[in-house]
Amino acid sequence: MTRRRAMTQGTATTDAPAAAQAVPGAGRRASAAVRACLALCGLGALVLVALAAGKFPVPVAEVFAILASKLFGTAPGEATAQVVVLQVRLPRVAAALVVGAALSSAGATYQGLFRNPLVSPDILGVSAGAGLGAVLGITLALPVLAIQGLAFAGGLGAVAIVYAVGALVGRHDPVLTLVLAGVAVGAVLGSGISLLKVLADPYNQLPAITYWLLGSLSSVTLSDVLAILPAIGLGLLPLVLLRWRMNLMSLGEEEARALGIETRWLRPLLVAAATLVTAAAVSVTGVIGWIGLVVPHVARGLVGPDFRRLLPASALLGAGYLVAVDLAARTLAPIEVPLGILTALAGAPFFLWLLAAGKRGWS
Repeated sequence: MTRRRAMTQGTATTDAPAAAQAVPGAGRRASAAVRACLALCGLGALVLVALAAGKFPVPVAEVFAILASKLFGTAPGEATAQVVVLQVRLPRVAAALVVGAALSSAGATYQGLFRNPLVSPDILGVSAGAGLGAVLGITLALPVLAIQGLAFAGGLGAVAIVYAVGALVGRHDPVLTLVLAGVAVGAVLGSGISLLKVLADPYNQLPAITYWLLGSLSSVTLSDVLAILPAIGLGLLPLVLLRWRMNLMSLGEEEARALGIETRWLRPLLVAAATLVTAAAVSVTGVIGWIGLVVPHVARGLVGPDFRRLLPASALLGAGYLVAVDLAARTLAPIEVPLGILTALAGAPFFLWLLAAGKRGWS
């Protein structure tokens, strides 16, 4: 009996440190789950405010009633309010959620791959390529669907050209080669956009080109949002599945190879996925800058550099940020302000403050 009691005490003593180590881990997971729930609740509240606020205000209770009538077949609300909420504001809010999350996720991926917090989805010329495709479509007076298709193809084609130039140059540092090739290709595409703006009709086409290049959600429909969802989902899938490998890629080329990562195929795969996401988003909304640059930086400060937490945090923050910016764009002034103006006005000073206040490295 004495020997059995001693063995029991010894087992309890051995298990105590393991239990003590398990409790903090479980506590951290519970805390992360609580923070995620609070963030989702905050995003839901912001969506309700965006659906209710505007030139034609709709009470939040009526917004609930309208959404319930659409989802569950209950008694519909007032007809005018129903049109405003379901046909005008809901497509904008849905597009803001999808595009904000897409651009922020792509920005976090680019910053991790290139190990630089100043990198955005524009670094490889995807926005310039999409802009050139859209401007060409507007100049040729093509229908909206064709313009969106040209913008999507232009974004993907620009990054393909950047990779081809990088392969031809073949320098020792592939990251630096891609960045420099992206700057050069982006400059050439920008000159093409300028040329088409000069040749465009100054009364009809030029205002449309300028407005598209500044970004807007005013003409987005639910069909547009549904059309880009497959491409965005296809691009986000490898980012989610390879999120732990992304942590190793951020260590650098040689370190990642030493840890068994095949960077020769993994880097192009991640770049292609982030480019697909960006091109799909930009093809519908136009060029919206600063989201893919600032939002991942903020998310990194909140959850750290671990890509397993950084990716969902960036997506959540980006979705909420673009919903808030779009709400401000249609309520602050008598006319709607293009989103690119507001994101630059809000993003540039905030980013400068982050650079000035940062006391530690980004990684």
